[in-house]
Amino acid sequence: MLYFSLWKKALVIGLCLLGLALAAPNLAYDRADDAALARGEIDKLTEAGLSPSAELAERANAWPSFLPANVINLGLDLRGGAHLLVEVRIEDVIAERMEAVRAEARDALRDAGVRRYTRLVATEDRVSVRITDAGDIPAAREALQGLAQPVSDFTLGITAPDLVVSEGPDQSLVVTLSEGAVKATTDRTMAQSLEIIRRRVDEAGTREPSIQRQGERRILVQVPGVSSTLEIKELIGKTAKLTFHLVEGQTGDLTRTPAPGTAVFADADNPTAGYIVERRALVTGDELQDAQPGFDGQTGEPVVNFRFDTSGARKFGRATSENVGRPFAVVLDDLVITAPVIREPILGGSGQISGSFTVESAQQLAILLRAGALPASISFEEERTVGPGLGADSIEAGRIATMVAFAAVLMFMVASYGMFGVFANIALIVNVGLIMGVLSLIGATLTLPGIAGIVLTIGMAVDANVLIFERIREELKGGKAVARAIETGYERAFGAIIDANITTFIAATILFAMGSGPVRGFAVTLAIGILTSVFTAVMVTRLIVATWYHRRRPKTLTV
Repeated sequence: MLYFSLWKKALVIGLCLLGLALAAPNLAYDRADDAALARGEIDKLTEAGLSPSAELAERANAWPSFLPANVINLGLDLRGGAHLLVEVRIEDVIAERMEAVRAEARDALRDAGVRRYTRLVATEDRVSVRITDAGDIPAAREALQGLAQPVSDFTLGITAPDLVVSEGPDQSLVVTLSEGAVKATTDRTMAQSLEIIRRRVDEAGTREPSIQRQGERRILVQVPGVSSTLEIKELIGKTAKLTFHLVEGQTGDLTRTPAPGTAVFADADNPTAGYIVERRALVTGDELQDAQPGFDGQTGEPVVNFRFDTSGARKFGRATSENVGRPFAVVLDDLVITAPVIREPILGGSGQISGSFTVESAQQLAILLRAGALPASISFEEERTVGPGLGADSIEAGRIATMVAFAAVLMFMVASYGMFGVFANIALIVNVGLIMGVLSLIGATLTLPGIAGIVLTIGMAVDANVLIFERIREELKGGKAVARAIETGYERAFGAIIDANITTFIAATILFAMGSGPVRGFAVTLAIGILTSVFTAVMVTRLIVATWYHRRRPKTLTV
């Protein structure tokens, strides 16, 4: 146990140095963090074919490129930032489904031979139709029931139709969504909204946001390090529904009732004017494969270059081939961004969106298009900016608590175990550095409970050394030689160390799996601390003790 081969020494020392090197950027937190963010922005601009500014390059060079630049991410309670509570309008999705049912119902009734009906209308949650001839009601009911699609209820383990057809007043039939369909629609819409909001926030380069569902139809968004909620609202507040339509004409009256099969959309650059377009979209944004900001090769103005997937490219190529000479409108959230004329068939599956873009707005539009459209509109129920003052107080309190705990443990170990206590303290310092290094490496978010986890780990880190040293004491009292007592102490304490730490690690794993937000932050720091403390106690302290013993060769030992 006291013999370390050369490769073992190199491995232990190398891991310690690596962990301390990864932790080092946190000593110059602001400089290293700003340089890392600047390098990320430069990489994005380079991928888009844009040149970074001199200021951005200067920020990136503020920290040496050959050194690690990852720092521990500070949570909202430490760094401050934006806090938003978003409500998703599930009603929009249900209304879209009802509108689709209304359109399908006309064909279904005709195919069923039901000719005499009136008032086929769709509202937010239902479709109703009045059957003029009472004898046609059974056929009409069957035709409308045929529009239903199967929906699975995983709770009950059954599959049922998503539409319910019931009789209303005055010989009318009413089509509504079933309870299971409403639940399935809500869950699907919330899952899509969560993923799209997460992609939008992540692509904007924000650091470790917290995005989670709250209740039935709300989403909590917390973004540390953001000085205002406005930029986050602008990023996630747009539905970003992109469609391409053939243009029928232009109009100055946006309130006019469009002809059947057409729609009126306002011009994004001139809100008083608009375009009359075919309601049916040539292609939708769902078929976009990529979107990147760039510059027009002739005018040099910022544009957004897009590329369709195979299906979208085929549709777009066919539509442009059949409509050469006609303008088509690029519509984003019911606003016409641009309406160029189709000069020639666009068969390559790629194109360009131009307009009154700045570099920033082109980049933001590209982010929105890449992330995809929200399935429903959203509203902001609560918004607030958490100032850094609270974070500064929390950090200071955590720093003081950590220092007090650290100093108390160091003094206790020296007072109790003398020279071996000094060895344990060296390992404890390395342990704290390893925790910081691992947190920086994995990009974990440190919250106030996370600091509590580190403080708890400091107290727990010496447990393994206490077990070893107490075991060595017993062996020495039993009359064993120094070398044999040290070897036996490590051998017999190892099982107890592993058992004790495995149980705590299981508890941390359960906290991480079942908890959320700060609870998970506490679990992460606790779990990492357990792993590093076992490593430092079993390997680092033993290496120090072995090195000391081979140099001093003591005949007696006081522990």
